[in-house]
Amino acid sequence: MKAFRWLFAISLIAAFLVYFVVREQMSKVRELRYDEFVHAVTQQRIREVEISGQRAFGLFLDGTPFTVQLPDRLENLEQLLLQHQVPVRFRSSPMGAIQWQQFILSFLLMIGFIVFLLLIFRQLQAGNQQAFNFARSRARRYDQNQPRVTFEDVADLEEAKEELREVIEFLKNPGRFQALGAKVPKGVLLMGPPGSGKTLLARAVAGEAGVPFFHVSGSEFVEMFVGVGAARVRDLFDQAKANRPCIIFVDELDAVGRLRFAGIGGGHDEREQTLNQLLVEMDGIEQNSGIIVIAATNRPDVLDPALLRPGRFDRRIVIDHPDAKGREAILRVHLKGKPISDDVDIEKLAKQTAGFSGADLANMVNEAAILAARRNKTKIEMSDFLEALEKVIAGPERKSRLITDKEKKVLAYHESGHALVSKLLKVREVTKVTIIPRGLALGYTLNLPQEDRHLMSKKELLDEMTVMLAGRAAEELVFGEVTTGSQNDLERVTELARRMVCEFGMSERLGPVTLGRKAGPIFLGRDIVEDRNYSEAVASEIDREVRRIVEECYQRAKSLLQENRHVLDAIANRLLEQETMDGEELDELLESMKVTVAQEIPQRGGEDDGSN
Repeated sequence: MKAFRWLFAISLIAAFLVYFVVREQMSKVRELRYDEFVHAVTQQRIREVEISGQRAFGLFLDGTPFTVQLPDRLENLEQLLLQHQVPVRFRSSPMGAIQWQQFILSFLLMIGFIVFLLLIFRQLQAGNQQAFNFARSRARRYDQNQPRVTFEDVADLEEAKEELREVIEFLKNPGRFQALGAKVPKGVLLMGPPGSGKTLLARAVAGEAGVPFFHVSGSEFVEMFVGVGAARVRDLFDQAKANRPCIIFVDELDAVGRLRFAGIGGGHDEREQTLNQLLVEMDGIEQNSGIIVIAATNRPDVLDPALLRPGRFDRRIVIDHPDAKGREAILRVHLKGKPISDDVDIEKLAKQTAGFSGADLANMVNEAAILAARRNKTKIEMSDFLEALEKVIAGPERKSRLITDKEKKVLAYHESGHALVSKLLKVREVTKVTIIPRGLALGYTLNLPQEDRHLMSKKELLDEMTVMLAGRAAEELVFGEVTTGSQNDLERVTELARRMVCEFGMSERLGPVTLGRKAGPIFLGRDIVEDRNYSEAVASEIDREVRRIVEECYQRAKSLLQENRHVLDAIANRLLEQETMDGEELDELLESMKVTVAQEIPQRGGEDDGSN
């Protein structure tokens, strides 16, 4: 095909060159009138003449070509030419010099046109071949020559790595397991939140396996044309059968494996046909031994049950956010090869990043390196990591944003309320308090958990809500009115109080029951439709109980701030002076002042009528 294209290009260039040469030659030919021609002959300025039909072509003595249209009778012209001894030739064909040039040009152009038609025909053939290839699988085979990712490059996730090592061992040494009657698992499903390392684990499997590894995205199966997805699934497994033992990795399985549904108003769903073919290929009449399918998803709740049954995805590996030890290991992997200052405390960073995924930690390390480079440092310091941590959580600083003095004072008391109540109730460790805008927030209190918590008591939840409402309580206590700055706090508190009542069973009035359940058609999303399995009377009770919990937490925050008003004023004044306080400064300020001991929130039993 490439040689054909080169031939076409050369032919086209040659045709254009001939055209321009002929055009240049034609531009030099002088057209004479018959009387001018006769005068030139009598003056003996003509070197030679060639007569063809009613046209004469000739050259002047200086070599300049000319042409002239002749009359019908040529007897007098012949005598004139002979009389002045001008050499003359006669041709019976009407093809003159210029006509020959035009013929050559036409011939070359015709050749170029034929080559062009042949090229178009080849393109059409290639297009037809591509049309037949449209149903071929888009899976790519892992290149063993590219830089490999191994299990050594994956920090933490030891249980998941052990499960996958066993799957690889099944493919490399099946006899060891078959001797005991064990069967190779058909599929492994990696489940976990975004950024937890599912795709990284799949890359490590590709680097460790030593067998053909095909990887494809779930969205690459489904197209607008009916039947293409199923055809691509068939083609993928045909390739896998030709290369077994092998591994197929399907990323974002929920794109093709969603729960099947008849659809609104009938019709056929292309995704369902693709899913049906995938189900048959994984465990149908024909046994595909030696082929293991690994899939990753962060939405296992929307997958079709037929995919999750034994015989299809036999193993399900949950990959959650890492704990403190895992985060420390992940940080060490990402810090490998980077110039780190001696003041960097990796263990402290791991504790302050509770709830971070592996991707979040990688982003934080990269942001710290960028900040250090921006400041022309040769090493990344602890201050760079702390600022990068704030940037990942709240966004970049916006010092250029103009805030009035009144708004700055409101912000100072709002954030001081959060920080003071958090210290009084010892909810979390306050790391930083600032009134400098960052991201969408005008100010914020950074109180990071110092340890991983998987369970929370009712008292701890109430303390969290009290801290969230402390900013609004400080505004009302100091200024006698509230602002819109508490909108996000109120939203989070209300949601948490409703979950306490409806999900956690932490309401004495309604008792240890779960109210409402997420349900509904899968095509609408399970998070959108909620099935109310309770009456209107119970709904009213839920609303009153949520309001009671929120208002009691608000009054508790307001009471704590009122009893420690002098401390609140001191923190706010310090913020107005220097705009930012770190945790150590806040501790020193509180130690120098008398602080009221935290009080317990009053509990109401079943006798309460719910009114406030």
